[in-house]
Amino acid sequence: MSEPPRFDRGHTDDLMSFLAASPTPYHAVANAAERLEKAGFRQVSETDAWDGTSGGKYVLRGGAIVAWYVPEGAAPHTPFRIVGAHTDSPNLRVKPLPDTGAHGWRQVAVEIYGGPLLNSWLDRDLGLAGRLTLRDGSTRLVNVDRPLLRVPQLAIHLDRSVSAEGLKLDKQRHLQPVWGLGDVRDGDLIAFLEETADLAAGEVTGWDLMVHSIEAPAYLGRDKELVAGPRMDNLLSVHAGTTALAAVATSGAAQPCIPVLAAFDHEENGSQSDTGADGPLLGSVLERSVFARGGSYEDRSRAFAGTVCLSSDTGHAVHPNYAERHDPTHHPRVNGGPILKVNVNNRYATDGSGRALWAAACEKADVPFQSFVSNNSMPCGTTIGPITAARHGIKTVDIGVAILSMHSVRELCGVDDPWLLANSLVAFLEG
Repeated sequence: MSEPPRFDRGHTDDLMSFLAASPTPYHAVANAAERLEKAGFRQVSETDAWDGTSGGKYVLRGGAIVAWYVPEGAAPHTPFRIVGAHTDSPNLRVKPLPDTGAHGWRQVAVEIYGGPLLNSWLDRDLGLAGRLTLRDGSTRLVNVDRPLLRVPQLAIHLDRSVSAEGLKLDKQRHLQPVWGLGDVRDGDLIAFLEETADLAAGEVTGWDLMVHSIEAPAYLGRDKELVAGPRMDNLLSVHAGTTALAAVATSGAAQPCIPVLAAFDHEENGSQSDTGADGPLLGSVLERSVFARGGSYEDRSRAFAGTVCLSSDTGHAVHPNYAERHDPTHHPRVNGGPILKVNVNNRYATDGSGRALWAAACEKADVPFQSFVSNNSMPCGTTIGPITAARHGIKTVDIGVAILSMHSVRELCGVDDPWLLANSLVAFLEG
């Protein structure tokens, strides 16, 4: 296979900006929507009647977005081409009663979301971001993107065994960040956020808040062939999918399918929510699109039967210090192109026909790809792929980009791979 083209620095710079501006799923979908608006998409409300006009449309629900582009003359039974991804990442999330502390320290009570590498949250400058719900039911995004919080690690003098026996963290006792000194005052954190968001005191009655590292994404290495940054799992795929959908919608080329981006929340804890892949959001949007164009249930069934979804999520590059943890014959390399993820026990949804479809898209885009399979002795993770396939009866293929430090506060990928992924998604969405 030919050498991949050198990456587009503009694309990678844009990815880094997207990561930095998206500390929460709510910010991620707002940023994706803004990019799609610039490509001519318009938001539609789920509570309004939909029309069957052509063009780009999107639905926002919490931390999820579904966007689609209806070409001129699309029939009701026209199949969809879907790029699926997720907007959430493992992190620390604020509890309902956030104000806590002891021994003169003021702290924020947090709960563990998903499966983060807990040690990566220690001794970092942390910000706080999320969604505030107001008395009138409206919401406001908030982002304190400065050093506000810190989870201090215990000094080695008080834990002499840590180097020999490894760090042991109790999720309840050891991960509550500090944010000041003095007596604990109930309501203090929310009052601070109201002031930050220029809201009146007592206006916030609900919140969905999470901690994030404020360290900016950066190029890394002697030749800057790597990128280090937060939330690559899986905002890297959300960014690539958004970029690809906007490119296809504005290309002016004839579209045999309806391209779709479906970026869900709550993948990291099982996808079972109204904004998760195991919820009704995607199916509802696709069905309403068919019916808005005058389609029947028969048209809906025909459209779904011809639909394909690429479930795009990060995967594991071979770790040079732990190579024995990987399959000995499948070694995805950073900057070697996106990966095709396979598991015969359906932890991934890829089968042989799906591989052929993916290979055709990569060939069309002149993008190399690699294969990933887990070591037989290691448990295999999963994605939204099997959920999408089973819930909607849609052929689904699992793909992604190989990274290191997955689920760390700061993950690592190659500079070429995000651009190569986006190019392959364009070819796929074009049908």
